[in-house]
Amino acid sequence: MAVVQMIFYTLVVLGVLITFHEFGHFWVARRCGIKVLRFSIGFGPALLRWRDKLGTEFVIAALPLGGYVKMVDEREGPVAPEDLSGAFNRKPVTARIATVAAGPLANFVLALIAYWLVFMLGTQGIAPIVSEVAPGSVAASAGLEPGQEIVAVDGVETPTWQALGEQLVRRIGDSGAIRFTVIYPDSSLRYDSEGLLEQWDVDTDNPDPIGSIGLKLYQPLVIPVADEVTAGDPAAIAGIVSGDLIVAADGMAMSDWHAWVEYVRERPAQAIDVTVERDGQTFITTVTPKRVAAEDGSDIGQVGMSVVVPQWPEDLFREMKYGPVEAMVRAGQQTWKTSALILSSIKKMITGDISVKHLSGPITIAKVAGASAQYGLGPFLQFMALLSVSLGVLNLLPIPVLDGGHLAYYLVEVVKGRPVSDKVQEFGYRIGLMLVVGLMVLALYNDLLRL
Repeated sequence: MAVVQMIFYTLVVLGVLITFHEFGHFWVARRCGIKVLRFSIGFGPALLRWRDKLGTEFVIAALPLGGYVKMVDEREGPVAPEDLSGAFNRKPVTARIATVAAGPLANFVLALIAYWLVFMLGTQGIAPIVSEVAPGSVAASAGLEPGQEIVAVDGVETPTWQALGEQLVRRIGDSGAIRFTVIYPDSSLRYDSEGLLEQWDVDTDNPDPIGSIGLKLYQPLVIPVADEVTAGDPAAIAGIVSGDLIVAADGMAMSDWHAWVEYVRERPAQAIDVTVERDGQTFITTVTPKRVAAEDGSDIGQVGMSVVVPQWPEDLFREMKYGPVEAMVRAGQQTWKTSALILSSIKKMITGDISVKHLSGPITIAKVAGASAQYGLGPFLQFMALLSVSLGVLNLLPIPVLDGGHLAYYLVEVVKGRPVSDKVQEFGYRIGLMLVVGLMVLALYNDLLRL
């Protein structure tokens, strides 16, 4: 069922993104007097097709990995005399620029709408309170201390864990000073301090910018008290019931839930003597974790019980909700910041400041699509907005076969007063195709390594 949901939400995301992108081309082409022959979402055999009164064929195809808008163009074959006035290649260069640019711009519009809805619906997060600082880390060099709340990084407000993580991501691959602004409990006074980055990076397999900077943020201690115990699983067989406290395992104290889970995971099919407290009384029972295959193919132990989730202090919650106008302003700012982050990351990959292992492909997109949908409408819309901005930015890169490559040719035409020769365009197309296919293969390879 989880795989089916992941595929479903991936198709939803890709379908919306592709439809918006191609509709941008289609809508502007129509207004520039260009005749559109086909508007296709997907490639391969048509699952559904129909025509409008202007003769455009609309197609939903079997492979939802892209789409295209096919226009009348003399470069692609003979054109009927009555259609020559609507041929793409016969339109002024300004009309061609507008038509090509409309696709990526439509993706930015989609991102604006998605972010606007997110800010209208409101977002909630937890304040980033420092719990531990790793010795010798960037956070330690900045003098950060337990109990401080990080309210800004490099002058950008960080009211929540997510905001802090996003701001740290912008510094991946950088060297130089990073500035933290903090406040102490029961005080509004702000203090600035600086740490030093030296081509700082995060683990590509388990990216955690907050942990990589040397920070552990406060979260309430999860005491190992059983919540739900699955009938027929090892915990239930051993007599553990909801409300029981796991005191020790094989004589080793279990101070929190994480320690208990790790102890169990490391002992598949091995008997564990568990000390349990119930209604003030303790007893010892034997639990033998069942053997389960983990995602990486290794065997882990599971006993079939969940934990009672502790309550977070109310004063740590940060809620951000805006009216229609301010939400649109925030949406514009977020779209701009996301675009800048993507361009900066591309630049850092080209210069070698960050590893190309950070590239992700369709498998990662599918996993994140499914996970974001489980967290609710807001996170799902945020993920869709991020992908939409990414699609818009990448399509504007001056690489032949992408929209940006065509725009580069048209800008040369504007300057020179005549089109770039077909020979040059064909050569550029081949180079661009090799580059794009190579990047796609690399992204898929990274995905497979992460699996």
